[in-house]
Amino acid sequence: MTDRPLTFMAVHAHPDDEATSTGGVLARYAAEGIRTVLVTCTDGGCGDGPGGVKPGDDGHDPAAVAAMRRAELRESCEVLKISDLEMLDYADSGMMGWPSNDAPGSFWQTPVEEGAARLAELMERYRPDVVVTYDENGFYGHPDHIQANRITMAALEMTELTPKVYWTTMPHSAMQRFGEMMREFGDMPELDPAEAAALAEIGLPDDEITTWVDTTGFSDQKFDSLAAHASQGENIFFLKMGKERFGELMSLETYVRVKDTTDAPLPEDDLFAGLR
Repeated sequence: MTDRPLTFMAVHAHPDDEATSTGGVLARYAAEGIRTVLVTCTDGGCGDGPGGVKPGDDGHDPAAVAAMRRAELRESCEVLKISDLEMLDYADSGMMGWPSNDAPGSFWQTPVEEGAARLAELMERYRPDVVVTYDENGFYGHPDHIQANRITMAALEMTELTPKVYWTTMPHSAMQRFGEMMREFGDMPELDPAEAAALAEIGLPDDEITTWVDTTGFSDQKFDSLAAHASQGENIFFLKMGKERFGELMSLETYVRVKDTTDAPLPEDDLFAGLR
């Protein structure tokens, strides 16, 4: 237990990532009086430009896209009532295999020790009680998500802090429902066996999930925070669902606890179990 306000830190790769897997807990814990800190590692410059122009196409300006996405991120933070936003501003690396992976200054090319040292300074400043980031595969293999995991875990080793640490994940049962809903909304073609097997491997078996957080009362905020990233709307499938269906699918956020000194029993229904 502690006399100072509890603090939650989420380390994400791009603008809009904060909403997808942690929007519910960010909104919930802010409403409970917990300080919420969002660290966004890249500028999002590999996102869509105005009018949906894609990276690599004529007219795509990464600097202009980054400026637009920074403004959207601030709007999302206002929706979720996030206390503090910190941007590391590394260049977006794009999807795995893109030429932007190799660009000087991209997050993927940044030495882990460099990014970790910057993040460790933020951890020392905010002294989080709970830290959330992605798993070692970045949930689905995105290079910037993988790098966010690497610098987070390395930054923790650089400090003497002992927060509870979690990786975002999704139970296989939810992934199955997600796939069914994508097909219902016409956003997923029929997959060949190899593709279906790869999709089935995303996330974890239900019995390996350590922490199930009910964010039902905050699903509208989560939806609105995603909607704040309007420039990326073509890539955000969830916005096509409408708030009611979105709430049915996205009102439970799930995590794996990877570091803990509280001995809070598992499974948990609160990232702050054992801390209050």
